[in-house]
Amino acid sequence: MITVNGTVAKSADMKVDPENDTIILDGSEISYKKHIYIMMNKPQGVVCSTRDGLSPTVLSLVPEKLMRDGLFPAGRLDKDTEGFVLITDDGELAHRMLSPKHHVPKLYYVQLEKDAEDNYSEKFLSGIALRTGEECLPAEFYNGKDPKECYVVLHEGMFHQVKKMFEALGNKVIYLKRLQIGGLALDEDIPLGECREIMHKNVENLLADFDFTERFC
Repeated sequence: MITVNGTVAKSADMKVDPENDTIILDGSEISYKKHIYIMMNKPQGVVCSTRDGLSPTVLSLVPEKLMRDGLFPAGRLDKDTEGFVLITDDGELAHRMLSPKHHVPKLYYVQLEKDAEDNYSEKFLSGIALRTGEECLPAEFYNGKDPKECYVVLHEGMFHQVKKMFEALGNKVIYLKRLQIGGLALDEDIPLGECREIMHKNVENLLADFDFTERFC
């Protein structure tokens, strides 16, 4: 007996969506997925690469049951930064996420060496000029519970950008963790170094714009 979303299939030509429908054959689920999407809580000391001769890579942390050919990290986190990394084999989605014209927002939790100053929010919104001369797009700064902690929302992905932005303000990042990509937040139940599969119906949330104002105000 075959059921689709709990309903018995009465016709051999019944149309189904193999990526979203639940199909059961004699009590066992049949699954087909063109692509796979994995949410990882990356620990420090691991690099966002498919191979590295010196350090472990995020792919080395993917469990065997989720492994398949063609997996890669869609975007990067610094070796000493923790948090949400998307691992997938969907090159089209990764291109859409990383394309400069999309400006997918990313939320970071930051611990600073010195107290945040009152003008940080204004400076981030104005677009910070880095010491290298590069100009950052407007970003969002939110205070945390402690004066040395804060949250930052970026709409681009320069190399070491969060660290460089605070260096330009005379401060220093001592801990950094990515908490959210687009409209999809890191699952707080995923321990460091572990991951889980993202349901296909939630994948588009990665590309969604997201208003963080209500979360912090």
